[in-house]
Amino acid sequence: MKKMLSLAAMFAVLSYASPASAELKISGDAATRLRGQFNNSDIHGVKTTNEDDLKFQYRVRLKASADLGDGYFFKTLIANEETSNGGTPGWSTVGNTNSEKFQLEVSNFYFGRMLECSHYMVGRLPLNSFNNPIFDLTLYPIPTSFTNSGVYAVDVPVFQWNYDRVYGMNYGAKVGDGDLNATLVVLDNNSVTENTSHTGDGLFNDGYLLHLTYKTTIGNVTVEPQAIITLTDAQGATYQKISPNSFGANATIPAGKSKIGLSGFYTVCQDSKGTAGNTSANVDYSGYLLRLKGESGPVMAWVDYNRTVDKTPVTPDVTYNNIFVWAQYKVNVHESATGTFSVTPTLRYRASGRDIAGTSGTDHNNQLRTELWASVTF
Repeated sequence: MKKMLSLAAMFAVLSYASPASAELKISGDAATRLRGQFNNSDIHGVKTTNEDDLKFQYRVRLKASADLGDGYFFKTLIANEETSNGGTPGWSTVGNTNSEKFQLEVSNFYFGRMLECSHYMVGRLPLNSFNNPIFDLTLYPIPTSFTNSGVYAVDVPVFQWNYDRVYGMNYGAKVGDGDLNATLVVLDNNSVTENTSHTGDGLFNDGYLLHLTYKTTIGNVTVEPQAIITLTDAQGATYQKISPNSFGANATIPAGKSKIGLSGFYTVCQDSKGTAGNTSANVDYSGYLLRLKGESGPVMAWVDYNRTVDKTPVTPDVTYNNIFVWAQYKVNVHESATGTFSVTPTLRYRASGRDIAGTSGTDHNNQLRTELWASVTF
């Protein structure tokens, strides 16, 4: 708490800096959440159920931005990035005798320049991954573990577990009737040895990828084709020294006062010199993720379907299937020029299946979360 108050005091002082200094604009949000979590699984015929898990959680985020003149700018997000308290990234869960700690850290920051027909920026860049699942599929095509605590390609894992940001350099420009963006992303700093006969070492051979997007409109439909090209061997959540590539598109279709979103992405990885932990592996997997989303006034809901086939010889061929639903209804209690207060009932449901070659039956692992959010923005 002392750290959070110190940061707030620092922002307050900076925001009232002398006229010769850039004006620092402060905004943010705070939320409390009551979550009920219900898990059930059937792994190799062993059934497990947990229907008694209620969590009281909270979150605070501070945003700051500065206009430096001539199009130059700076932006940052100060947020919590801990996962040890309640296992929920970015949120704090009430502990025994209120002993939990909520610490604020620099989550993302970036600076650059906005021009009339182009821009560039560098830093920890926000991804908007909550609405764009290409990074979800690329980074988590295979569950980190087939348990209720595992991370899956669905349930917006990059937004939650990677805090919706990457370190990189972005350049964008108007091309034709749309906007072209290219982002060089630094995924890891894994290469620490000189060149050898192995892959994944040597100068400039850390984990790099290139994210390309082109956003335009066709009639009244907004389309955004995208591609992620891994330039060097990178560290994945399940396999290491791999170079997956992904491509697909998002589309938004207006329907009166509502809108419909469609997303489809495919990823593939074939690396003969990959590793699984400390074991060499001929990594071979492919998968796709489809999303249908609807928004109408206070209602937002979407359904994801993900299927990934892992043919890596370390284990028998495994097929993963995930269905995920997110649905919420936002009730605006107060809204003014200086901030808002809202209450949002939310439902999240994941149903996961796993089929292992040479075995009979399908393993199941399901999770239902019912949540009630109370949020303010300022």
